[in-house]
Amino acid sequence: MPENPFNERHVPKWSDVSQFLTLRAPRLDLNRARLEACADVWDLRRLARSRTPQAVFDYVDGSAASEVTLKRQRDLYSRIEFLPKVLVDVANVRTGVKILGVESDWPFVLGPTGFTRLMNHEGEVGVGAAAARNGVHYALSTLGTTSPEELQRAVPKGRKMFQLYIWRDRSFSRDLLARVKGAGYDTLILTVDTPIAGQRLRDVRNGFSIPPRLTLKTLFDMSLHPAWWFNLLTTPALEFASLSSTGGTVAELIGQVFDPQLTMADVEWLRSEWSGPIVIKGIQSAADAALVAGAGVDGVLISNHGGRQLDRAPVPLEVLPKVLEAVPERVEVFVDGGVMSGGDVVAGLCMGAKAVFVGRAYLYGLMAGGEAGVEQVIRIFTKDILNQMVLLGVDDVAKLNPSMVRVREG
Repeated sequence: MPENPFNERHVPKWSDVSQFLTLRAPRLDLNRARLEACADVWDLRRLARSRTPQAVFDYVDGSAASEVTLKRQRDLYSRIEFLPKVLVDVANVRTGVKILGVESDWPFVLGPTGFTRLMNHEGEVGVGAAAARNGVHYALSTLGTTSPEELQRAVPKGRKMFQLYIWRDRSFSRDLLARVKGAGYDTLILTVDTPIAGQRLRDVRNGFSIPPRLTLKTLFDMSLHPAWWFNLLTTPALEFASLSSTGGTVAELIGQVFDPQLTMADVEWLRSEWSGPIVIKGIQSAADAALVAGAGVDGVLISNHGGRQLDRAPVPLEVLPKVLEAVPERVEVFVDGGVMSGGDVVAGLCMGAKAVFVGRAYLYGLMAGGEAGVEQVIRIFTKDILNQMVLLGVDDVAKLNPSMVRVREG
């Protein structure tokens, strides 16, 4: 047999070594360098955990009781199997979608989250700014730590929705609606799955409260997360922008102001008070979806509050096909829960959702690095969506459909 010429040996020269050396200039922006090293949301989650007090991280990361619902949501996404088409021209891919009458560059929404400045002092303004720069819609929460007016002044561009809880005091709700409308928000998202707070056991074990209480445990935590505590103590006081009572546990705050007597009559009242689009968030069955659709709402968000309310609640992605059958075409159907990648967004769109709402994922980014961290999450999602669509052989999000997915047995 002839000898293989590539087996010949020689003493390596500097030129042999130097071709493999890549010297980079030192990065002055360490925060951005850390974020750019995160390839997916799970990497950002790990970074967030190292940079945030345990009680704050657990508030975002955890869910209700035994956290069964949260695990089931992720399990379902892991069992989604895509069915790609090949030999399709995907040189140009359209990722935009019209959501309740307004164009979005991407088929996902940064959903409403409470206490956002607790995760990072840049809070809702940082989230809204990152969303606006990237053509993504954002929903501000009633339990936000930035008021509708403050967010609009700080981030005048970009589509903003407002998530509403109806108060025991209806006059307060009416005043809040007027403020939201005056600030230029065009859509209301009424959350209906929170008559009381879910049993979030991590919060109980951590003694979590708003604002954080200074105890021996939290004083020790300061030594482990000095940057987070420095930001908390040197920026404007952490308080709810739409609440007069701002202290206590999450359960206490919800018990003070949310109305457990919420009924369809309140949905009809809201319809009479608000002329713009209304989305009902917290729908978990086809029957309830049909009920609110009959009251003239414009959209339903199938949601179990990220598994944070009723443990062992239905998984939204499983409920989605039945809800689509139960509501008329004019009602736009959205889904959330357990969404951690652009692939998850594509799965939800294939199953029939108009768009997918994202919560925890961007909060991991916020905890990991503020506004720049949220931008990194958006970058990860958009790159993943584009990649998945090209590999699926789809050149427009409008063409995603149930024939492109199946769910493997667990």
